[in-house]
Amino acid sequence: MNYKTPGVYVEEKETFPPSVAQVETAIPAFIGYTAKGQKNKPTRISSMLEYEALFGEAKPEDFLIDVSGDSVTGYSVEANIAPSPFKMYYAMQMYFANGGGACYIVSVGEEDIYYSTVSSNELVEGLDTLKKEDEPTLIVFPDAEALGAGASSGLYKYALEQARDLKDRFVILDVIYQPNWKVEINEFLTGLNIGEYLKYGAAYFPKLETVLSYGYDEATIMVEGTALEDLKTSNSELYNKVKKAIESTPVVLAPSSAIAGVYAKVDSTSGVFKAPANVGLNYVVAPTVKISDREQDLLNVNAKSGKSINAIRSFVGRGPVVWGARTLDGNSNEWRYISVRRFFNMVEESVKKATERFVFEPNTANTWVRVQTMIENFLNQQWQDGALAGSKPEEAYYVSVGLNKTMSAQDILEGRMNIEIGMAAVRPAEFIVLRFSHKLQEA
Repeated sequence: MNYKTPGVYVEEKETFPPSVAQVETAIPAFIGYTAKGQKNKPTRISSMLEYEALFGEAKPEDFLIDVSGDSVTGYSVEANIAPSPFKMYYAMQMYFANGGGACYIVSVGEEDIYYSTVSSNELVEGLDTLKKEDEPTLIVFPDAEALGAGASSGLYKYALEQARDLKDRFVILDVIYQPNWKVEINEFLTGLNIGEYLKYGAAYFPKLETVLSYGYDEATIMVEGTALEDLKTSNSELYNKVKKAIESTPVVLAPSSAIAGVYAKVDSTSGVFKAPANVGLNYVVAPTVKISDREQDLLNVNAKSGKSINAIRSFVGRGPVVWGARTLDGNSNEWRYISVRRFFNMVEESVKKATERFVFEPNTANTWVRVQTMIENFLNQQWQDGALAGSKPEEAYYVSVGLNKTMSAQDILEGRMNIEIGMAAVRPAEFIVLRFSHKLQEA
């Protein structure tokens, strides 16, 4: 300090190096149609109650009621439905039920007011609004299944490109199929011809039969020419049977919203370095397709495309379980696993934000030491938490910065500070092999 007036002055000396604060890792952005809410404005929420207040509830479905019998012989009721393509409300229920927390909602339009079908262009516009949002780390499209295999591939391709460009987010894809999934999966994967972008997303299959019931309006459902709400007083027996038939029709959903909840739960309980797999799913009765070991062989690494799809399977005594941990880039040794890619995302974003304070600082040894120490302290904590492999720190990571190490004199003249960081990220034990043999009797 340049003191000019006589007196006593207090100075505090900094003894601790600056630190890296870990960024949030599981903040999904759900992009789709809602019952109400401002269009294309990313909005942060943290509960289902908050979602309902801002974006409304499920669109009432149109049920066709088939009644046979009478009050003497007894009624037999069937409730038939061609579900609306808008799934956001049910997706949010699945997300919070499976461990989800804070998230963003991007409403691309109000259901059945301006839109009666799902538009890939509208979803792309909603996705574009996220470019300026720093917090979201996951991208989910609850309504994408209505687009079909071809159009959904184009949408997901665009999302993966955004994730690659921004390097701070990850896309959860739903494999789109109708009846013949073995054929349509190849069409879906072929549309994702984007090479290096594949490591920024993971695909899941199949759809899920849930415990949720479709929303409906008693005033608009007709039963033999009478509104359901009027049956409540005129024929309570038939009224109750119709309601039971409607409410026992399960909502079938693509898995991405439940998987986003699983990511959030695993990140909060174990850490982003833990694979979001071998986890049971709440609110799920069963996957809509039973997958055998042989069929999963073909999904784990698709022979034609080289891409990977994560299966959801049911096992006796366990129920529905996430049974896959790969990114789409299934042939890559570096980026095969979701946990590795997302861990690198977290470290890269955390270190980037922390080093911003050193922009325009003197590009000298004193600054280099401070930067190196700051990053090493952060990585050491990651190693202690179990995110990095190695029995000692030098086996788990390294940080290098300095003249004739990572920079030349020309780099310094041009204002560049180059920092090299290496990490030995832990990888999941995807295949556990138990080897048994006979041991000969010795006595």
